[in-house]
Amino acid sequence: MADLTTKYLGLSLSNPLIIGSSGLTDSVDNIGELERAGAGAVVLKSLFEEQIMMEVDASLREAYQNDMIYSAKSETLDYIDIHIKERTLSAYIELIKEVKNKVMIPVIASVNCISSAEWVSFANQFEEAGADALELNIAILPSDENTGPESIENTYLDIINRVRSQVKIPVSVKISPCFTNLAMMVRKIADTGINGLVLFNRFYTPDFDINNFSEKSSNTFSTPSEAGNVRRWMGIVSPRLKCDLAASTGIHNSEDLIKQLLAGARAVQVVSTIYKNGRDQIQKMLGGLNQWMDEKGYNKIDQFRGKMSQAETSNPAAYERIQFMKYFSEIQ
Repeated sequence: MADLTTKYLGLSLSNPLIIGSSGLTDSVDNIGELERAGAGAVVLKSLFEEQIMMEVDASLREAYQNDMIYSAKSETLDYIDIHIKERTLSAYIELIKEVKNKVMIPVIASVNCISSAEWVSFANQFEEAGADALELNIAILPSDENTGPESIENTYLDIINRVRSQVKIPVSVKISPCFTNLAMMVRKIADTGINGLVLFNRFYTPDFDINNFSEKSSNTFSTPSEAGNVRRWMGIVSPRLKCDLAASTGIHNSEDLIKQLLAGARAVQVVSTIYKNGRDQIQKMLGGLNQWMDEKGYNKIDQFRGKMSQAETSNPAAYERIQFMKYFSEIQ
């Protein structure tokens, strides 16, 4: 049987399969079940900055409308702001402590960031609670025509630098592919000294109910076809960066897992396939990886990791091709 152990963010994992931030990782019981099912590590469900800000804003609006609560000289507004943030933080810290007391696999805390607000300073409390690492899921949709790419990039770098100044545990950054020059931005992020990068997060995609004229969610779960763009960029950047790389989005079976490792990933994050197929999917994917390694004569993942990256493949130009020239030319 092959050795599936790997190193990610300096952490020792029994295998490269990480359960990503989601409702699957929001409780001690769920995470315990995932460990027993064979997960190599878990990323706790994210603490959402945007959600906290919305809750604070709603409470402040209510206070403004209540003369008994609000006055110009009142400290109520400051109390509301602090209370909501501390309540949310306390619950998250308690989850970290409880999970670390129950499981042996690495536990990675997660924060979904949209700004470099003052709550970033809470990051060291995640470390004190026992988190083995911290993942920053930075999700900024470049939809404002008045905000240039440099401003968005600087927000990313500001968040990263502020968090790294607060903690000693490993820090990874989960990003989207929405940059003017993704390769350059990945390099800038890696140069901050972070320990890892996760390619890529998924944005909420709206859909319409054409009968009720209402908005609804589309594509809640990823599909295997989404893994292609992750695989392309994993193969391009993995030989160029010193930090660890994890693949995320569209990884549903053992073949998807193997392909990301061949592109250069040290680990992969899965969520949708577990929702769809249950926790048994973990062993199915690891079993498929094990069988493939035995068939190819590999004893360790490092023997083939990155074998198909742009730097190693016999056809590096394929990674940068953007047209289906070969296929279109054959259509009569």
